[in-house]
Amino acid sequence: MDISARGRRLIELHEAPEILCLVNVWDAISARVVAGLPETTALATAGHSIAATFGYEDGEKIPLDLHLDMIGRIVAAAGDLPVSADLEAGYGNPGETIRRAIGVGVVGANLEDRMKPLDESIAAVRAAVQAAEAEGVPFALNARTDAFVRGGDRPTGEILADAVERGVAYLEAGATCVFVPGRLTDEEMEELVAGIGDRKVSLIGVPGSQTPPRLQELGVARVSHGPWTQRIALTALEDAARDLYAGGVVPSGTRPLN
Repeated sequence: MDISARGRRLIELHEAPEILCLVNVWDAISARVVAGLPETTALATAGHSIAATFGYEDGEKIPLDLHLDMIGRIVAAAGDLPVSADLEAGYGNPGETIRRAIGVGVVGANLEDRMKPLDESIAAVRAAVQAAEAEGVPFALNARTDAFVRGGDRPTGEILADAVERGVAYLEAGATCVFVPGRLTDEEMEELVAGIGDRKVSLIGVPGSQTPPRLQELGVARVSHGPWTQRIALTALEDAARDLYAGGVVPSGTRPLN
């Protein structure tokens, strides 16, 4: 499947009635394991997890060249599955960063606003969309607003109003959907969907979150899991190490996935 076909497929998955559930990956082997599951329809990278893999903190601390090199390895491991990449806030040049990501095979991306002034954030979304159009690749831009994660102690109503205003503006600038990370209640999700649009809101799954079927009922288009998938793997590793140090052995059900 060529890159244009993968791009069209990723957009279709966002627009389908069924919620798009993405299990985030961070390197070639995690991509190969998740891609090998019959339920997997697309892959998403986790920027936080890729940075941690190389010893960097989250938030564009990892050099873009190194970040894109790993994303390219994930794309190669994914085969015909479309890949959406977490590209932080665009590394100071969203259009050029999207262009380079397409160059390694990416057909979708998260782009953070970090609650910069709205006109700057709209311009970043527009630059990303235009870069994909210039490359001739159908591209699913998951425009992220940090209204909740940077909301502090502001009233929830104000935070919701910001998220809706920004979400609508990003869709008008060409984004496919709007990513609103945070631990949200059903009522908050309902307001987001009502304000931004049915099948236009993307959320993150965290411990204690609503299930994907419930999110689908609420009109959510997509749920991804960010750094939590790597944390699940690292928790299992730490638990196994403690058991081995205590005199245990490798569990009999361990599968040779690498």
